[in-house]
Amino acid sequence: MRVTDYGNAETGSSTFIVESGHYGNECDCCNHTPVRRHLAKRCTSWLLCCTLVVGLLIDLSQGMVHLPLQRRWIGPIRLAFTLLGLPYTVGTCGLRPAISCSPFHLFTTSKTIRPISTSFCNLDLNSIRIMPSSAAPHTKSRCPLYAASKVKRLPVPDDKVDWSKKWPQYAPVSYTDPSVLKKPTWADPDIGDFCLFFSLFSPQFNTVDTGVDRTSFDGSYKVENGKPLNPHGRTGLTGRGLLGRWGPNHAADPIVTRWKVDAKGGTILHSVSKKPVLQFVSIKRKDCGEWAIPGGMVDLGEKVSLTLQREFSEEALNSLTVVASERAKIHERITKLFKLPGFQVYKGYVDDPRNTDNAWMETVAVNFHDESGNSVSKLPLQAGDDAGQVQWVDVDSSFALYASHSHFLELVAKERKAHW
Repeated sequence: MRVTDYGNAETGSSTFIVESGHYGNECDCCNHTPVRRHLAKRCTSWLLCCTLVVGLLIDLSQGMVHLPLQRRWIGPIRLAFTLLGLPYTVGTCGLRPAISCSPFHLFTTSKTIRPISTSFCNLDLNSIRIMPSSAAPHTKSRCPLYAASKVKRLPVPDDKVDWSKKWPQYAPVSYTDPSVLKKPTWADPDIGDFCLFFSLFSPQFNTVDTGVDRTSFDGSYKVENGKPLNPHGRTGLTGRGLLGRWGPNHAADPIVTRWKVDAKGGTILHSVSKKPVLQFVSIKRKDCGEWAIPGGMVDLGEKVSLTLQREFSEEALNSLTVVASERAKIHERITKLFKLPGFQVYKGYVDDPRNTDNAWMETVAVNFHDESGNSVSKLPLQAGDDAGQVQWVDVDSSFALYASHSHFLELVAKERKAHW
């Protein structure tokens, strides 16, 4: 290839003509052409980078650029690094390596997406992918160690949670707690037990089966080899674990709240948000030591409204052990509060550490608010049933809770226009 300058003496202009072919001592091998093109591209890239650096230095000398980098420099820097074939990640804290040591996690729920990490400098702007709530993989249902046991789940990566993703090598651990296998009244028999070629237990799923509600709040779920499949995907463990029922295990969670008041009875406002502070009755679970909303399983044929009242009385007020006269007073106040129109906070699947591939938790969470503070607020709290401790706790996003309970309280705070 030869470049010839045909200059015009009168105008002082030049016209460059590029002529292809071999001239002089140029190699006869045309395979060198890609090499030349590559070298030319690299030279152009380095020149562009030098130009960018010079421009950036000029702006720095004039006080025009401050860290984090101005947005107008991000595009050119990305272009330069791409031309040079170098990895890059540009965030609001400037230029950094493409591998982040502190990934930015998202806590996804059916209605909200809230970041756990508050460090925006760890945010990789090129890797954020907000999934629809219906596709959000459950996390607590995949905790490495199954609840209240030494059984380890098979690790399930995010991209393999959904049943639609093929995974021929999937071989989860099978586990059902011994307390469940003893066949208590609240638990199903095991599927797969046969007698004279007949199955001893063949439940009907996605319907009410001999008084047991096997329908899901999420709609119809799949059944494979006679066993139901968790509608939210793989968990790394089959069987029932600590849960009694195959398929959905229905619970009810009463969220009893009041306003936090000072010694004179005035509502206390949060120092930062300037919103009134809610308090709720919280119990400390004996099985895992986490704080939670008092609640429990819906008994066979029991209405959810009765479950809500019963569970709160048993776990937060220890109504089963008090004398008859005190029990009557508790029942009167509880009935008065629970007759008020409650706010249904949530109804559906719960991301619970007890979940398995074949058994999972679903709940109805209802908020009962003691507006005047003269109802349940006057009753002495006393831990009972599955609770280790019980107390009134300020509703705040920093307070860690069991399973999906933090999300429930966030919805209550928004509904009551309270601090979160």
